[in-house]
Amino acid sequence: MNLVLMGLPGAGKGTQAEKIVEKYNIPHISTGDMFRAAIKNGTELGLQAKSFMDKGALVPDEVTIGIVKERLSKDDCKEGFLLDGFPRTVAQAAALEDILSELNRPIDYVINVDVDKDILMERLTGRRICKDCGATYHLVFNPPAQEGVCTRCGGELYQRADDNADTVQNRLEVNLAQTKPLLSFYEDKGTLRNINGQQDINVVFEDVEKLLGGL
Repeated sequence: MNLVLMGLPGAGKGTQAEKIVEKYNIPHISTGDMFRAAIKNGTELGLQAKSFMDKGALVPDEVTIGIVKERLSKDDCKEGFLLDGFPRTVAQAAALEDILSELNRPIDYVINVDVDKDILMERLTGRRICKDCGATYHLVFNPPAQEGVCTRCGGELYQRADDNADTVQNRLEVNLAQTKPLLSFYEDKGTLRNINGQQDINVVFEDVEKLLGGL
């Protein structure tokens, strides 16, 4: 069961990743985790990645792809894996195809948790935090009993700067522009499957289970 998981911020990708990993017992491989492990283990590629990260520079593709290859070659990936956060570009996707062809572990499905942009805006801009006790609310999913007031301590609720509409819209547009060519790439390969992420979390996972049941 070799999977790639995609989805825009706020689509609920993280929740589905947890559920897939728990049910199917395959490793959840995220770019951040891979970098951290390679750096901690002091691998040559890990040290190269660290030198770029320490300078605040982007890690070049050849280093990232090398780290991905090292990780996917490990024994715990023999029965399958869930890649999350990689690939991010068509060049990385093409390199991943080469790696998996070499390892004889082709991708079964690229699962895209699909949610309309307006709904993502509502999800991502709805968070409110209490200035006093730090409790977190959501205007849609977990609203306070009284608007603008913390139910727990009566403190004032505020919206973080990176949750405001302009910042969120910009983040979504950048992600959309980055994701579109990738979705086309996998559609052409015949591995892309869109899952409706606008349903209850458990219903979304039922759809994922139906898809994976045939593997």
